[in-house]
Amino acid sequence: MSSPETAPPREGVIEQHSIDYVPHSERHGKVWHQGPFWFTGNFVLPTMVTGFVGPAMGLSVWYSVLAVLLGVSFGTFFMAFHANQGPRMGLPQMIQSRAQFGSRGVVVPFAATVFVYVGFLVFDTILAAQGLGLVLPDIKLFWYPVLIAVSIVIAVVGHDLLHFVQRWLTYLLIVVFAILTIVAIVHFSSNPVAPGAPAATAGWDLTAFLVQFSLAAGYNISYAVYVSDYTRYLPADVSAKKLISSVYAGAAFSAVWLMSLGAILSSYLPDPDPILALRQVGDLLFPGFGLVVVLVSVLALISIMGVNAYGAMLTGTSAVDGFKRVRPTVRLRVIGLTVVGIASLVVALLIPDDYIGSFNNFVLLMLYFLVPWTAVNLVDFYFVRRGGYAVAEILKPDGLYGRWAWRGVVAYAVGFLAMIPFFSSSFYVGPVADALGGADFSFVVGLIVSGGLYLIFARSIDHDAEAAARAASQAELEGSAR
Repeated sequence: MSSPETAPPREGVIEQHSIDYVPHSERHGKVWHQGPFWFTGNFVLPTMVTGFVGPAMGLSVWYSVLAVLLGVSFGTFFMAFHANQGPRMGLPQMIQSRAQFGSRGVVVPFAATVFVYVGFLVFDTILAAQGLGLVLPDIKLFWYPVLIAVSIVIAVVGHDLLHFVQRWLTYLLIVVFAILTIVAIVHFSSNPVAPGAPAATAGWDLTAFLVQFSLAAGYNISYAVYVSDYTRYLPADVSAKKLISSVYAGAAFSAVWLMSLGAILSSYLPDPDPILALRQVGDLLFPGFGLVVVLVSVLALISIMGVNAYGAMLTGTSAVDGFKRVRPTVRLRVIGLTVVGIASLVVALLIPDDYIGSFNNFVLLMLYFLVPWTAVNLVDFYFVRRGGYAVAEILKPDGLYGRWAWRGVVAYAVGFLAMIPFFSSSFYVGPVADALGGADFSFVVGLIVSGGLYLIFARSIDHDAEAAARAASQAELEGSAR
């Protein structure tokens, strides 16, 4: 088995694996790399925009920061525990869900996941193009396809390039944004509030606090669908505690920092635009520094666009494989990434100019669709099967886990339905949320109902039959890798 400190010889630059199993002979990487990977993955402008919401609803800046801190701490908990699944199973995140839902029953979580990836890719594209528009001609029809094409190239090269770029961007982001954050705090604490800025009238508002909490939690829960994609190459015997802690620290620290910065900017600037706000505050240090901040942010956006394109390709390929068996070749990856890119370009060109309002609704939709999935998936891994799966059977659409696994499908559906009365968004407010003044507790309901039901249903699983299949599966997978 490969040591965590060494990497086996690689064949070529382009990653060869996609939705297939990564054998032990090809495992490599270090656990601590997960920290900077998820720091940079979360240190992007959509994260900052999430922090705009509390002040815009009348919440004071420090109450907004508290809501962010609590929400991120809660949401990252679920996201980080998915990290341990990657090295134990050697598979991308979403294809693992076949064990709970079946190769075809998993289509609803898959569709929601592709929605998440494409949605983030769209918003990242819009923001990156706006940033470049400060120094270059602001032409959507040029920049959108160029930016998406660059992200696809990064995703084609694959896993190791994404890790490399994310890791080294961390150092640059920390330096630049540490300076910017200090400038913002010093300036806004010693100057009068601008006319029309929320800080002039902000205070305590329970509804606003809960909305900010839910958005912060949902934002990081949405990263649950990514995690094993970037831990599956680690050796199978890495420390679970260290791995989960590294992912949690990176993702939580960056989210709390950037959302809190967003809350500060939103409190003291009337109707802030993320790009223009960064430039305005950065230029308080010296003219031109704001532009440096924006361009560094664009680099981070391009990197995470590659991550989103990569994840969408993996999930989309897994969905197709459930209905028509596919060979996970590099050519198929390129085709899948091209489809993702075209879809993202079309949506980016059609999205309304008020993308901040659209983004907030997008985050809530992610929360609604992904909470029942993460509950079922984590309960199965940690409490039902306890990390023991016949991985070769997961990869077979008609294998041991079947095409339609009723336990996961029913638990997911009932959990989602139970959440509906608690929904609170601009397009729908459920009766319970309405009675609570618009507060959204749906994620708590979804976690408890879906996770609890699945745990009850799982009592009838035949673990003895699965144990025999696990032994045969490991021999089959490692034997075929020689």
